[in-house]
Amino acid sequence: MTFLATLASYAAPIFLILSPILSYTDQAVAMHRARSSAGFSLDIPLIMLVASIFRIFYYPGAKFDQALLIQSFCNIFIQLILLKIALDHRPPPSSKGGDAALPFAGAQDGFGGFQRPYNFWQWRSPKPYWQFLLSLFISLTILELLIAPFQSFYSGYSALIGYIGLSVEATLPIPQLVANSRSKSCKGFRFSVLASWLVGDAMKMFWFFTSTSAIPWSFKLCGIFQAGCDFLIGVQYLMYGDQQPTMKAQQGWPYPSGKPHLTGSFNSGRQTPTGRGTPLGEKTI
Repeated sequence: MTFLATLASYAAPIFLILSPILSYTDQAVAMHRARSSAGFSLDIPLIMLVASIFRIFYYPGAKFDQALLIQSFCNIFIQLILLKIALDHRPPPSSKGGDAALPFAGAQDGFGGFQRPYNFWQWRSPKPYWQFLLSLFISLTILELLIAPFQSFYSGYSALIGYIGLSVEATLPIPQLVANSRSKSCKGFRFSVLASWLVGDAMKMFWFFTSTSAIPWSFKLCGIFQAGCDFLIGVQYLMYGDQQPTMKAQQGWPYPSGKPHLTGSFNSGRQTPTGRGTPLGEKTI
């Protein structure tokens, strides 16, 4: 047990730091080579960028393990590149004969036809995306400078933004679960990717609960939630396999060709329902 804990203390931080770049680089290169981001959901960089930015501002108050902080910076770096490529190579609107892959084509997402206020994160112009991210960073910076001097209040504020950021990140597996459930299929979802997720979750959980460095409970709780979601996806894979989606499930999607909202893995020319099908199955903690 001591040997495993020692091994995890070295291997897990390295894996966590490198996994964002190793995983999403393949996605970025594939879109750049194809010169198209059709089928890729911008909700992926949205979730990861917001979560990572919040995590960085969580660090001064929590002083958690530096590997997790470095991972946040790596995540922001690769997700900004991914977002830029996706915006540069997005398909034209359907009115012009393009693929019109969501989220570019409409204001509806994949959950009950819910319409996002002001078409949030579905804008046609690239400028609002960068404005939103810059505004979020500036707002958190101002709050940090204003609240930090008041230590009695700052500890609660720091914990709040930590839980917000990690909770946002923990929602990443949910669209995959919903898509699999609706289609009654895991078609295009490779077992090797699922296995890498489960192995990564096991390594992460073991490190969280055996590490001698500071790992706040917010990381542990959100990590447990993500691991639970990945386990349920594994159950879905055993139940549905890679059979073709049912016609009824396809017709239930408000998208062309029954394509769900969060799509987009370019692995082996196939797409997974959420775009999480990266080579290492990276989803970060």
